[in-house]
Amino acid sequence: METDWIWGLVGGMLIGLGGAVYLLGNGRIMGASGILGGLLDGSGRNSAAERIVFLFGVVVAPLILWPLYNVEIDTHLTKDIVVVIAAGLLVGIGTRVANGCTSGHGVCGISRFSLRGIVATVFYILAGGLTLAVFRHVLGVI
Repeated sequence: METDWIWGLVGGMLIGLGGAVYLLGNGRIMGASGILGGLLDGSGRNSAAERIVFLFGVVVAPLILWPLYNVEIDTHLTKDIVVVIAAGLLVGIGTRVANGCTSGHGVCGISRFSLRGIVATVFYILAGGLTLAVFRHVLGVI
C-alpha cells in the first residue's frame, strides 16, 4: 500500500477521533466552518475561547509536526495563487450556504446517521467533482 493512503487513513481517523472528543467534551458538533463562522459573525461569543483554541490547534498542530516529517507537500493541482484564493472563497461561501462543512456534515453528520448530513455530503462531493471537471477540462486552469 502506498504511504499516501496510509497517511490519509491516519488523518481520517484523527479527524474522527477529534470529532468524537469535541462532541463528548462539550456536546456540540465539530464543524470547522461553524466554529469559525460563529467567531466571524458574532453568534459564538459565549464559546469564543473554545472556538479560538480549536482554530489555534488546527493551524499550529501541523506546523509543530511538519519538521518531524521532512517531506515536500505537493497537491498536484495548481501553483496559481489566484486560483487557490478563489477556491478557498468558494469553499467558504459553500459551507455557509450548506450550513456546514466536511467535518460537520461529512464526519460528524454521517457518523450520527443524520439524513441532513448525508444529503449535504452527497451534494458537496458531486459539486466538488463537477467543479474540478469544469476547471480542469473545460477552462484548463488547474
